[in-house]
Amino acid sequence: MTARDVLVVGGGPAGAATAAFAARSGLSVLLVDRAVFPRHKACAEYLSPEAARDLEALGVLEEVEAAGAAKLTGFRLVSDDGAAVIGRFAGSSGFTPFRPYGLALSRARLDSIVLQAAARAGAEVRQGVALERLLVEDGVVRGGLLRDAGRRWKETARAVVGADGLNSLVARTLGLARRSSPRRLALVAHLMGVAGMEDYGEMFAGRGRYVGIAPIEDGLVNAAAVVPVADARAVASDAARFFFKQLGRAPELRRRMAGARLARKVMIAGPFARTTRRAVADGALLVGDAADFFDPFTGEGIFAALRGGRLAAETLAAALARGEATREALRPYAFARRRAFLGKWVLERIVGLGATLPLVMRGFTRRLARRAHVVDLWVGAAGDSVPVRTLFAPRHLAAFVV
Repeated sequence: MTARDVLVVGGGPAGAATAAFAARSGLSVLLVDRAVFPRHKACAEYLSPEAARDLEALGVLEEVEAAGAAKLTGFRLVSDDGAAVIGRFAGSSGFTPFRPYGLALSRARLDSIVLQAAARAGAEVRQGVALERLLVEDGVVRGGLLRDAGRRWKETARAVVGADGLNSLVARTLGLARRSSPRRLALVAHLMGVAGMEDYGEMFAGRGRYVGIAPIEDGLVNAAAVVPVADARAVASDAARFFFKQLGRAPELRRRMAGARLARKVMIAGPFARTTRRAVADGALLVGDAADFFDPFTGEGIFAALRGGRLAAETLAAALARGEATREALRPYAFARRRAFLGKWVLERIVGLGATLPLVMRGFTRRLARRAHVVDLWVGAAGDSVPVRTLFAPRHLAAFVV
């Protein structure tokens, strides 16, 4: 059997983007996912303004917007004492985002759109097909043993892409997966009847936990409660009851949720804080959440998936044109990821660790409220259109001490 150029494991935004861009470069690509699309996914379902650049490159930006994606012009941050501040993507002085708004669309719709783009680009897409194990010879990944409802077979490939999410089998098989801290879970649901929704997302910080809400399509609201992994037993006993209890911790949210009801069951994701020792190996690389996922507070997941898929495809095309997808040949992907995401890695750790400390968030919110331009810069950095280093310029840091 002739080996394919690339076997992509996982059909979410990371895998579908990798497959689409790789196929466009002339590589033969097979993408497999154990799920059958459309399918729901526990996710904040937010795409930063910069993610629109990758959607446009994929040729699906208009389709995503036509699918009903809500346009988010910024974010509102609320500390546990009720102090609040709003930042706008378009207000980041000196920085023009690719779009002056982010997008929010259910993963059931978004993933199907991006997966169809991969198929249109020439990738073969097979749904309902799972990776059972990698094929490894002399330490080099050569493909995978796949299975569907009726059979099992070996699929050889010159390179394998692990885009199989937070608990990536590819990363675990290669011994690359690592845990870090803090360990948290997310409970995510779609709600109807939430009062007071505007054209921005909202984050409500609390001790050891936080809640995020944002409008998505069809009048729905995506609501996510992020809690310590120590709450796992309480979550398991009655996820819906626990979920609404978390939403009710903030007095403002308790009022606004008075008439809310579930439009989709509560889904659970995590534990978070998974990293990898490296994102490349001989014959394989990792993209999206399979490569790393720290905390969802800054909402970088889908952007990192799309942009990471683009970087992965570029590296694969160059490596395979020269010969083998060795670890050394794939090393440019690791460098490209670092250039693209290092600032966000720093920001998400600062914000993710501070978001659940009430004294920190109270001071942060109150000081930001006195400096509207600095608020916009922080929101712009979270939206991937403002370089994170800008936040640490002396004149901007002064906002927190003056």
